[in-house]
Amino acid sequence: MGKSTAASNSFLALLYNATTWNLIAENDSTSPATNLYVGLHTAAVSAGGDQTEDEATYTGYARLAIARTTGGWDVPSGGSTANAALAQFVACTGGSNVITHVSIGLASSGASQILHSGALNASRTISDGIQPQFAIGALVVTET
Repeated sequence: MGKSTAASNSFLALLYNATTWNLIAENDSTSPATNLYVGLHTAAVSAGGDQTEDEATYTGYARLAIARTTGGWDVPSGGSTANAALAQFVACTGGSNVITHVSIGLASSGASQILHSGALNASRTISDGIQPQFAIGALVVTET
């Protein structure tokens, strides 16, 4: 059984904007997550995996923090949300990886739970001097 668009929007707003879902759920009031972390991957992440699975290893790589606000993620509409600002990683300073997938999780490092993950439209080789980035609206998360 699928969700309605309204339920999908409310679910995404709770996760990505820290917005209360009336009568269902509210953001943690004692120590809520203030950021979500975007990770880059060299292969698909399994359903039971975490953000360390096939995670990028080039020199200088670190997950990218995006605020759980409407300044970080758009207000959900039509069952989707996307990054509200340029999402720019630090430039590679050595080594290289072919990036094929992206994930969004709960921690800046380590075996973080993944909220959403998916394939890039096209793989991208990251090597010395390249600074991976996603344009405004390019990181689209859809709930159906």
